[in-house]
Amino acid sequence: MASPDDLKFQEFEEATDLLLADPGASTLSMSGSSSTAPAGATGDIKLDMSDDEGQEESSELLRGEKQTSGFWTFEYYQSFFNVDTMQVLDRVKGSVMPLPGRNFIKHTLQSSPDLYGPFWICVTLVFSLAISGNLSTFLNSLGSPHYHYRPQFHRVTIAAVVIFLYAWLVPLGVWGFLTWRQREERQQSGYSFLETVCVYGYSLFIYIPTSVLWILPFEWLRWLLILVAMVISGSVLVLTFWPVVRDDTKVTAFATVATIVVLHALLSIGCKVRAHYKSAMGRSYLAPSS
Repeated sequence: MASPDDLKFQEFEEATDLLLADPGASTLSMSGSSSTAPAGATGDIKLDMSDDEGQEESSELLRGEKQTSGFWTFEYYQSFFNVDTMQVLDRVKGSVMPLPGRNFIKHTLQSSPDLYGPFWICVTLVFSLAISGNLSTFLNSLGSPHYHYRPQFHRVTIAAVVIFLYAWLVPLGVWGFLTWRQREERQQSGYSFLETVCVYGYSLFIYIPTSVLWILPFEWLRWLLILVAMVISGSVLVLTFWPVVRDDTKVTAFATVATIVVLHALLSIGCKVRAHYKSAMGRSYLAPSS
């Protein structure tokens, strides 16, 4: 049976001889904390317990996540729909309450345009125009025995084409013209195409409640509502684009702003006339057939 002395850790004679032969040799403890070599020894061996390789790999992964995706990828367009409810509500609030000296892009968008709000505003406006027009026709003809209600579903398509063409083609033309003028005048204070689309999309929000109120059977009230909506939404556009064009020649600056206002007014009047046309068509059905 082994004695208790045999169970103790024995010191190897060879290791002892090596230490006696070279007192400056480095030794490593099992805890991995430090070496027992003298401070002035040149052959010290130190263990670097830091995880440098892991940190480098993490840095590479982080750099890879921050790389911008190409415009042909889904991730590129996904970033323009990455907004929360509070951001959308704040931008809607800014589009219905234009203040002098407050630029919608600089103060509300803050160089982070989105396509989520403009897309759903345009979709909602299309259906509100179609539904309010049909309801207005139905209410005006309610109680008449000669009227047969016929929903005008094809007018949804017409409204969608008009609204989306205005919300995309007009900003494209404005952005292209301003970009060309900036190159001619060597200016560097323009807006991007997405910022231009964003401000046009949010400026249409005021027409959604306006189109709903067109159901009321008062023609003077309808024209008053469309005038108020046109002034509010047009003010957002003027206050946004005037700081960009005011450094240009006076003729070009006023012509650009006038064109923006005229195109916006044509859209407003077109929506009103279209809704009135639906009501007029509904009243024409009241005439008895011969």
